[in-house]
Amino acid sequence: MRLPQTLLAALLLALIPSASFTQATTPQPPLLLGAAWYPEQWPEAQWDHDLTLMEQAHMHVVRVGEFAWSTMEPSDNHFDFVWLDHAIAAAAKHHISVVLGTPTAAPPAWLTAKYPETLRIDEGGRRDEHGGREQFSANNPKYRELCVRVAHAMAARYGHNPNVLGWQIDNEIGDPTFDDSAKLQWHQWLQKKYGNIADLNRRWTTAYWSQTYDTFDQVPYHSRGENPALLLDYKHFVTDTWTSYISAQADTIRPLALKSQFITTNTMGWFSTYDHYIMHKNLDMAAWDDYVPDGHPDYPRNAALHDLVRGYKQKNFWVMETQPAFVNWGPINTALPPGVTREMAWQAIGHGADAVLYWQWRSALNGQEEYHGTLVGADGEPVPIYSEIAKLGADFAAAGPALAGTSPHAQVAILQSYDAHWAIDFQKHSADFDYPKNVLDTYRAISPIAQTIDVISPESDLTPYPIVFAPALNILSEAEAAHLLAYVKQGGQLVLGTRSAMKNADNGLDPHRQPGPFTEALGAHVDQFYALDPKDPAPTVSGPLGTGTASIWAEVLSTQPDTKVLLTYGPENGWLAGKPAAVSHPYGKGTLTYIGTVLDPKLMASVATQLLSAADIHPTLPNLPTGVELMPRTAPNKPPVWIIINHTNTPQHIILPANMKNLLTSSSAPTLDLPAHEVAVLTTP
Repeated sequence: MRLPQTLLAALLLALIPSASFTQATTPQPPLLLGAAWYPEQWPEAQWDHDLTLMEQAHMHVVRVGEFAWSTMEPSDNHFDFVWLDHAIAAAAKHHISVVLGTPTAAPPAWLTAKYPETLRIDEGGRRDEHGGREQFSANNPKYRELCVRVAHAMAARYGHNPNVLGWQIDNEIGDPTFDDSAKLQWHQWLQKKYGNIADLNRRWTTAYWSQTYDTFDQVPYHSRGENPALLLDYKHFVTDTWTSYISAQADTIRPLALKSQFITTNTMGWFSTYDHYIMHKNLDMAAWDDYVPDGHPDYPRNAALHDLVRGYKQKNFWVMETQPAFVNWGPINTALPPGVTREMAWQAIGHGADAVLYWQWRSALNGQEEYHGTLVGADGEPVPIYSEIAKLGADFAAAGPALAGTSPHAQVAILQSYDAHWAIDFQKHSADFDYPKNVLDTYRAISPIAQTIDVISPESDLTPYPIVFAPALNILSEAEAAHLLAYVKQGGQLVLGTRSAMKNADNGLDPHRQPGPFTEALGAHVDQFYALDPKDPAPTVSGPLGTGTASIWAEVLSTQPDTKVLLTYGPENGWLAGKPAAVSHPYGKGTLTYIGTVLDPKLMASVATQLLSAADIHPTLPNLPTGVELMPRTAPNKPPVWIIINHTNTPQHIILPANMKNLLTSSSAPTLDLPAHEVAVLTTP
């Protein structure tokens, strides 16, 4: 049998002896500090100076290679890894391990010139050009082939290198393409999903506006302005495209790599181009890039994003990139104030990160991100933020052993659905209705009481949670509905928010009154929904859960006699006047609650406090000052570790339940005085 030329080349490459391994002389610590390092941009004579400064800052990991394709493969099928051999060995001499990035985010000029069909085309028909990044078509077969080839070559050379800690596939994926390959695959994807065009027409209700199709290749390939069912399937297709793109490289690396080497990719918070839960199924852990372009962190928002990422795999994660003080791509790239870079890193650890890496180590001499924050300047010498990050490294060394093997463990979950996010974005009805903000508003309300929260998919196992919140769960499949109802029937408390269960799995209206499959269990249904104009007086709401106002969206509920009304709209509120706004009803051993409007923050906090109390959820450490965050991490057979951060601009006094030791200062006391933006890591002495 004659092997394809590209596969033969990769197999021959695997036989080429690589440079001898330099074993790291110390084991990796439990908490890792590091940076993105680009040795290909600098003379090798300067590497040792960089690595010495990293070692002095207690750094133990660098990410290398994710933009180095033109250096790894300077011409078609000609690989040069000698420089990378040297870089990995040089790092090991300083007790620094490497995360290797596959370089497929930035294809070399020879590739895009020789194979112009690999360049992505935007929805307006414009073809990308060389010189940026992510300018490729993830659907193009030739690009896929070349990506797998370079990933295979890297894995064959470094898969058993003990100084390679893991692999990052590509970098911040996301831009879809509208080229001919993608359109053909879209039609094939639809045919595989529906089997016959009649089924697609039925489920999409294509009789509307004469959209009925005779063949699959008549279906447009668009991302907006189309039938909502088409738009949802478009998102599912893009998800499957990126999942297969990432998996193709992961599946190439995995057989050639040590089992200790993880495989991941780096994501971007609320970024919603694809379903992150699906894409992470074939990855070993999650990682994300945590940036605050204006230099003013919203700490609850950042906490929620960490919990979102932890929820992709429901285990600890990495911060693969974060800013050393400032970025370069915001409107005004304000630096984080002194101490806040360290504070943000500890918040990440508190929410389940086991590593924090900064982007980037050293300023490039040219390129689109020259002004981005770094730890050392273009001259290779430390800039002011270096000392703060070195202090963080000393923190990690001091507290790491106590945190080894620990993770956050929550009794409260928030369900986050990409289908719901997409469906609402397609048809907002109110421009002010923002799905991530709706989820975040719920998070802000419950976090002072719950203190640890899991943000997870509706398909996740819910048995660990006495109470689950599901804000704006707009789309609900039959399987998801059955799953959630079974949770309630077995004793769980499920709290649904506005717009819940309006749509079926095809993004079509459920023919039953909202909330569709929950109506009987809720003992109530939505008579009508209304978008609220912020120029009008805010509707008032009151009841057993408190008094306040509503905004953005309001639903009028009709109830059965045994349904408990928790909140009612005031008598002056037009169509809403005197109607139920929030209700609850027992179902099996549990309770189903529905909140049909967006409540003001104070009332939402009151509602959350009462619902959590009813579920027997209480703070681990009560009476914390506002702006002080407690993040417990636990593990079997180990004392719990509390990370406490003062996010405020003033000192805070905290009463502890017992004498506790601060691992960062070695002091023990029954109270804690935290200066502004300071951190304590506590355990029992």
